[in-house]
Amino acid sequence: MESSQDRNLPATERKLQKARTDGQAARSRDLSHLAILGTGAACLLIFTPQIFDQLLRAMGQQLAFDAHTVQVPGNMVTRLQAMSAIGILASAGFSLMIIAAALISAIGAGGWIFSFKPITPQFNRLNPISGTANLFSKQQMVNVAKMVLMTSVLAAVAWKYLGSSIDQVALLVLQPSPVAIRHVANWLTAGMGLLLLVVFLVAMVDVPLQAFLFKDRLKMSHQEVKQEHKESEGNPQVKGRMRQRQREIADRASITAVPKADFVVMNPTHYAVALKYDEQTMSAPQVISKGTDLIALKIRELAKAHEVPVLESPVLARALYAHAELDQPIPATLYTAVAQVLAYVYRLKAAMRGQGRMPETLPEPFVPPELDPLNKTAHQGKQP
Repeated sequence: MESSQDRNLPATERKLQKARTDGQAARSRDLSHLAILGTGAACLLIFTPQIFDQLLRAMGQQLAFDAHTVQVPGNMVTRLQAMSAIGILASAGFSLMIIAAALISAIGAGGWIFSFKPITPQFNRLNPISGTANLFSKQQMVNVAKMVLMTSVLAAVAWKYLGSSIDQVALLVLQPSPVAIRHVANWLTAGMGLLLLVVFLVAMVDVPLQAFLFKDRLKMSHQEVKQEHKESEGNPQVKGRMRQRQREIADRASITAVPKADFVVMNPTHYAVALKYDEQTMSAPQVISKGTDLIALKIRELAKAHEVPVLESPVLARALYAHAELDQPIPATLYTAVAQVLAYVYRLKAAMRGQGRMPETLPEPFVPPELDPLNKTAHQGKQP
């Protein structure tokens, strides 16, 4: 089992994506605290006067009694409902703003992630040994140190602020009530502003710090990178079978292009390759259909049904099947061989139209031995 010291490679994009799928991302609690406290303080500063005016007006209406109100006590329930509605609406609006601030801050720090995995039961978390190890992890130690530092700074700022203004606050008892309330509100606002400034500075440090710790926690060892690369590339045997299957599907689909071919070359039993050449649109002849066994038989039958010349050239058929791609120019090393066959086809078609004599049997075109997949001698000679 590899130790954490072996994990010195940055996480790959695949591992980062898997972590996001599992609901993991770099989150800054201090940024959330700043958003919640800041939004709450701003809401109180902006909306408190209007809310108090509404409450005072409503209380004045509720505390006004007359003979009808005394005679019908049920009206008090109606008044209570109207009074409660104001408080509920104010609380609901305040809560929605706080929730929105918390969500926006979380998305801003780590992006949007929709996953149920973090809340699904995971019984391995009940392991006391791994739980104890997590308590003393690098991230937990950094978080503890950060909280201690933040608490110390907040306490120092609060102590300094209270020490410099407590005398003025104490003298407010001698002021008229409206003036005293205004001074207390300003005093609390200034104090809250200082505390928010401290939280803001800590959050600006915590956001990149959490991103660093998150990537550090996902670091990978050389063995993990190799294993991931192997998994992403896939098993060679499986990939080979998949490519063979895809090639077979492509070969079957290409059968429909056989009627457009200029000629088909084959060997007697296994291979058939249909080629086409258009001087106006093609730089070289192209294979438009190819196949083996049953597919080769179908190509030959379809070619004969549409009067496409079918020529026997075993070596060339094998070489074209092995080295030429569908709807792509043939390899340059096969130009000469295909040109010989193409010239023979042109003479054959001219003779069939009565414009010349019938050509003799097609001689076997020259194909470089290394291009013939059945030529084992050429392949063995190339090996060191």
